[in-house]
Amino acid sequence: MNTTFFPETPAEPDDVPALVARLADALLRRGAMLATAESCTGGLIAGACTDLAGSSAWFDRGYVSYSNEAKAELLGVDAALIAANGAVSEPVARAMAEGAVARTNGRARVAVAVTGVAGPTGGSADKPVGTVWFGWAVDG
Repeated sequence: MNTTFFPETPAEPDDVPALVARLADALLRRGAMLATAESCTGGLIAGACTDLAGSSAWFDRGYVSYSNEAKAELLGVDAALIAANGAVSEPVARAMAEGAVARTNGRARVAVAVTGVAGPTGGSADKPVGTVWFGWAVDG
């Protein structure tokens, strides 16, 4: 686990503003903008980012792609990748993050993506409720 941004123990909801501030500081020091690509969180990450005053200096945009079709249309995730791995998978989280960076036409150099089974239903033996995959993409 990279402890540059994330604590060694699980974060609590009250920790989110401080974590976002650390991320913002790192992006600002590098002159980088962030894009988000969210499925199960439905825009909560983008919301946490834009809750921080001055976020327009480092936050570019957020995509909410709840359906498989939205992942393909908004982020360019290959439908065959989703079919082969399922929407809740490491390859799809990676493709979502890469697609978010690519769709900003060079404006955002960093993206975070999340896909998961939020519940309370919809889980399976392979991917139970609570399964979540995060993806990061950095261009340059």
